[in-house]
Amino acid sequence: MWIAKRLLSYLVLKGHYSLFCRPPSSLPEYELRFLHCTFCSRSRIMVAGFDTLHVSVSSEVCQEDSKPLDSCYTAEQRAVILQRLNTASESELVQFKLLRGRKAVSIIDYRTRHGPFNDLESVINVPLLKHKSAVTVFNSILNPVEKKERRKGKVHVAKFIRPEVDRALLKDASSIVSIVCGTDKIAWTHMDRSRTVLDWRQAECKSFMKGTYMASDYLDDISTTITNFPAADFFVVEKSSISPQNTSLYPVMAHLRTVEAMLFALLTPPREPGSPPKVLNMMRTAVGRHFGLMVGESRTSGAQTVKKMMTESVLKQEPWVLFPHDLVLRHRNSFQMSSKNRGEELCDALLQAVAFFELLRE
Repeated sequence: MWIAKRLLSYLVLKGHYSLFCRPPSSLPEYELRFLHCTFCSRSRIMVAGFDTLHVSVSSEVCQEDSKPLDSCYTAEQRAVILQRLNTASESELVQFKLLRGRKAVSIIDYRTRHGPFNDLESVINVPLLKHKSAVTVFNSILNPVEKKERRKGKVHVAKFIRPEVDRALLKDASSIVSIVCGTDKIAWTHMDRSRTVLDWRQAECKSFMKGTYMASDYLDDISTTITNFPAADFFVVEKSSISPQNTSLYPVMAHLRTVEAMLFALLTPPREPGSPPKVLNMMRTAVGRHFGLMVGESRTSGAQTVKKMMTESVLKQEPWVLFPHDLVLRHRNSFQMSSKNRGEELCDALLQAVAFFELLRE
């Protein structure tokens, strides 16, 4: 009896287990892999069914100088890194993080002298590349950042014009006066939307950057200058890009902001609420980028670009910019590199006017 009772209990329990638990043969097969613990980069937790983590995370432990570089990556990853370092040109190398400038040149010089890199550890023999820098470079090669394609034909007006104005009103402008202030002069260009130069001049302002920046003196010079401005739909004043953190240029920044404020005040007519502003700011850096004059965050001279426009106006039937013959004669020698006054303000006023109409059409 006792034996029969125990046998029945065993059969019941076995059947109950089979109802809730699949037999081992029916379980899916999982591949065991390692997952890094978020609290300790040296700890690894064995898990099932997870893909290998991104290399930039898995190689955090390799930031320590004592960790051999080759042990941080798989054979496939090492092959990819070495292939890129051994075959990429300078222009290709600079696309990776930390390889701009001298480091890319140093890699090419090293492999030219010593042959291709045989392992990752040999990369740190390259001048300017240390252990941690090499890890960052390797991760950048394995996981390159894709650059977003520039959306053509969708230039946002707010990126180069302040204050914001309805784009349709700007495009319908028959003409503008482009104004650029220097340290001792104000230059302006009157241009219509067919890019024909109607007027192009500059005026000396003797009180600029003198003494204690007397407001009355500034006002006299600026008031006299703007009496020569022609009528236009908009007055576009250059917005300089001098950083306030550069304390050595603070006097120049204060001067430019003073002239800019006075131009806005004197050129702005009384207007009804809701009507568009007549005086606008245009970013100097936007004009520089439009004509490819930027080197880093600094803008170079546009004299060569302006001289090219003047030459095309004389020689081509459909020039980039149309100059009247008298303006070509007046300014043909205004942009000589050897001259003390190279007419930089004149150049900038013209380029700003051209960029204004061209950026609106893009």
